[in-house]
Amino acid sequence: MNDVCNKIPRHIAIIMDGNGTWALKRGLPRNMGHRKGTQTLINTLKYCQQIGIEYLTVFAFSTENWSRPKEEVDYLMKLPEQFLEKYHTEMIENGVRLRVIGRRDNLDIKLQEKIIQVEKETEANTNINFTLAFNYGGKDEIVQATKKIIVDVIDKKIGINDVDEKMFGEYLYTKDIPPVDLMIRTSNQIRISNFMLWQIAYSELFFTNTLWPAFRRKDLNEALEAYANRTRRFGGIK
Repeated sequence: MNDVCNKIPRHIAIIMDGNGTWALKRGLPRNMGHRKGTQTLINTLKYCQQIGIEYLTVFAFSTENWSRPKEEVDYLMKLPEQFLEKYHTEMIENGVRLRVIGRRDNLDIKLQEKIIQVEKETEANTNINFTLAFNYGGKDEIVQATKKIIVDVIDKKIGINDVDEKMFGEYLYTKDIPPVDLMIRTSNQIRISNFMLWQIAYSELFFTNTLWPAFRRKDLNEALEAYANRTRRFGGIK
């Protein structure tokens, strides 16, 4: 780990995949994998803060996950409120700033209120920026941003020629968050799955066979080492 400390990414994003597979391999209900995955998330957040990662974003529930069995969806809908209830005091004490990105209009009102409460309570924290992508889809985010821009053009708040990449980014959920430097996906799934399509345009991608509940510091260190050994050109020539 010491060899890569001088090249730590500012922003890491993780697709936390493999909870259900981890549980089924152990003869457990899929929901037990989601519960174990929550503890892995807390451990990963703490480690990222320890080694100096400024931004951590994780994919918790996608706009496509609604198609899963109702029992699993119902369980996943309860997890964020339980997570925030259990850890919000710890996040405040440890200087964690929480943001939740994604659609909120079809979430339970109690969950919406809890999200607003914890975001408000942690907004002054500066030790690490933790973003939970919940009921989130990359395509949907871009569509919603486009609709807002159209409305502002119609209302003559902006002109059509004012719209460029920088301005478009201001209409995204992540307007106050820098682009992703390193995107990690667990569970040997080599695809993006509609996650942060705009923000990972020039990210380094790392895929691991490790299932998310089994993801440990050594797995993150492996991704960080791979990142440190790559040359980022952003379309140019080094």
